[in-house]
Amino acid sequence: MKFSFSTKSKIKTKKTILFVCVQNAGRSQMAEGFFRKYAPEGFEPMSAGTKPTSQINPLAIQVMNEIGIDISKQRSKDLMEDMMRNSDKIINRGCMDKNFCPTLFIPKVIDWGIEDPKDKPIEKVREIRDEIERRIKELAAGISVAEEDNRR
Repeated sequence: MKFSFSTKSKIKTKKTILFVCVQNAGRSQMAEGFFRKYAPEGFEPMSAGTKPTSQINPLAIQVMNEIGIDISKQRSKDLMEDMMRNSDKIINRGCMDKNFCPTLFIPKVIDWGIEDPKDKPIEKVREIRDEIERRIKELAAGISVAEEDNRR
């Protein structure tokens, strides 16, 4: 009896969606949390900033916890060239600080122009959270449709 084994294996690599903002402390962190929840199979989120801070906005953590998403373990990260190069889609959260705006450094970026939750009352942070969730759901649905079309 003769057995034959194929040495070829399919390596599945996940596609990365990169969410960027200046401090990587609020909007992009919430987007990363939502995308983990709503991402189509084969996709993963990453977030980074051009001027990251030492901690995630506590109100962002609180409003995400209110809806069952824990972003407390996420960390603010520096936007690196390899992150941009290896991402399949890059989404900017909007810029308040024009000197460090990610759109200055990133080609072909999608800019959602969402208000920064920094120093805002919790009611406003909840509104921002809800807007990010709406856009993430739209993004995930669009990716799912595109992936389905690619399989045909």
